Amino acid sequence: MALKTFEIPKDLNASLPAEYRNGSRDQVKMMVTEAGETTFTSFKNLSDYVQPGDVLIFNNTRTIPASLKVEWKDKIIEIRLSQQIDNLIWEGIVLKENVNIGDRLIVSSNLTFAVMGQGSEAPLLQLESGLNTQETIMEILSVGEPIRYDYIYQPFPINTYQTVYGSVPGSMEMPSAGRAFTWQIINTLKEKGAKVGFVQLFTGLSYYEKDRWPNPSNHPERFCVSKEVADLVNQAKRKGNRVIAVGTTVVRALESAGKLGDVVEKNNEYTDLYVNERYERKVVDSLLTGLHEPEASHLDMLTSWLSKDEITALYHEAIERQFLWHEFGDLHLILGDDPS
Repeated sequence: MALKTFEIPKDLNASLPAEYRNGSRDQVKMMVTEAGETTFTSFKNLSDYVQPGDVLIFNNTRTIPASLKVEWKDKIIEIRLSQQIDNLIWEGIVLKENVNIGDRLIVSSNLTFAVMGQGSEAPLLQLESGLNTQETIMEILSVGEPIRYDYIYQPFPINTYQTVYGSVPGSMEMPSAGRAFTWQIINTLKEKGAKVGFVQLFTGLSYYEKDRWPNPSNHPERFCVSKEVADLVNQAKRKGNRVIAVGTTVVRALESAGKLGDVVEKNNEYTDLYVNERYERKVVDSLLTGLHEPEASHLDMLTSWLSKDEITALYHEAIERQFLWHEFGDLHLILGDDPS
């Protein structure tokens, strides 16, 4: 969509996690949009907007440290992994250098990637690991670093890039809409009568550098929806209760699993679903998400709920109210029409 009608001031790029700024990860701001009206509040008030019977679905993948310093032609360069294709093949980008097919990228004494060719879209490359999946991931965990963009000025440990409920390793970047949740907030929602479930969508890179952004249609991502979650969501839909996706990745997973009506079990399948203003949602009623760059496809997804003019106006007001962007930033809850 590329909404060029707003620009993020540099001081509103969240360079520090909330717990470093304010003492705890749940200390972030939240704007809530419902029926054409928006209120500005704190994320800690989330339970005020959740009703008994609502179902909140989270992406419980864990982030792996997918930024790797590798040896190439007597240089040390950086590669960023984007996704795993099969037992040996991965996709990733090489920063600031032009490598060739057949080049070897030495991660450690145990792990080397060979450049096999172009990936699913430029500038992604296919990289063949010399180790199997488990061995590759173990090596990445021992030598890798979290992917860190220019607005984050200092390194933070990998746990900073995890949600409290993340348990399934494999995302290259954190599914950050859920970062502010604590177990106390999740338990408060349950006590109010809301139900929770977990899916997996293994996130790739959100940005390719040099003003290049992924196109979801060209960048399939692996996802899993269990029978338990499918039954939970289908039951909520039949009862007229809301299904609230915590993050755009959850929207992509649930809508991909529910293309034909009921949500069905999906295990390690790939989706290239692109949710935008032309897409008619069948599963997800409401969305909790972060604030997105004007060029990002995640912002396109919001047009499934709001018009471009509404998004632009809301983001201008968020800027005036000093909301923060990116993975350590503030949140936006979009409540759809009551399905009942």
